[in-house]
Amino acid sequence: MKKNIIFAAIFTMAFGVFIGTSEYALGDSKQPAKQPAKQTQAVKVINATPLNIVANPQKYLNKTVKMQATFDKFSTLGLDYSKAMRPSTKYIGILIQRDDVIDHNIPLSEMKLFLKKELAEKHIDLDTGDKIELTAKVFSTALNDPWLDVESLNVIKKAKKEENK
Repeated sequence: MKKNIIFAAIFTMAFGVFIGTSEYALGDSKQPAKQPAKQTQAVKVINATPLNIVANPQKYLNKTVKMQATFDKFSTLGLDYSKAMRPSTKYIGILIQRDDVIDHNIPLSEMKLFLKKELAEKHIDLDTGDKIELTAKVFSTALNDPWLDVESLNVIKKAKKEENK
């Protein structure tokens, strides 16, 4: 009697596991069971200008922004600053030019832009004056400046190089 009860319990558990894991469980035998939908949130991207972000850094904190700018140079500005840590071993900074000054190349040093070195290595051919589009997340407003992690960088237009005559 005990053997029959044990056998019945084992058989029931094994059959239950088989039914529970079958792709046709609890549904039409011709249709596989539906997979649960993946929980992904679409990131809202805000179009902004660099000067607007600098003027109102708190407004953009923890938000993803897209902006167009003029590349100035790679930089170490802001790296290893403890209140908005981006270590120089993993990141490189970039400076973009102020777009409110036309007759000189003046960097917008108030905006701290950081690229992971893997992303920066893909863009080592950037030159001063190249038009770029950045998507970045404002992760800090330390010193009342915007600090951004660059998620993507696209070159819109290469700067014309001056030829020596």
